[in-house]
Amino acid sequence: MIKLIVGNKGTGKTKILINTINEAAKTTKGYLVCIDKTTKLNFDIDRSVRIADVDHYGIDNYESFYGFVAGMLAGNYDIMGVYVDSILKVGKNDLDGLGLLLSKLEKLLEKDVEMVFTVSADESDLPESVKKYL
Repeated sequence: MIKLIVGNKGTGKTKILINTINEAAKTTKGYLVCIDKTTKLNFDIDRSVRIADVDHYGIDNYESFYGFVAGMLAGNYDIMGVYVDSILKVGKNDLDGLGLLLSKLEKLLEKDVEMVFTVSADESDLPESVKKYL
């Protein structure tokens, strides 16, 4: 299942994501992964959550992001949640490309795996291919 936390810069999306991660960490029976463009969330999320910095792995577009997530899920069947902060930074603010990425990820995810993204954009600016995940 894919969920989006949408809002303009400074509206508290990352705080909502942090709270979502920490709540999931209390009850999950598997592993949780937080993917970010930095390591700034290290001190805010539960220490049981695995953190991946996309810059460290050279992920700089949606195609490489998809490959990274696919590899991660293929290598670890115990992942129950993937949480992504600032996905538009990875895709260089390409909203249409984000819609394509989400569609591909939806086909990849098992029904019991949750994937949550923060999207720094006004909801009215999102294409229908992205809005369907709100």
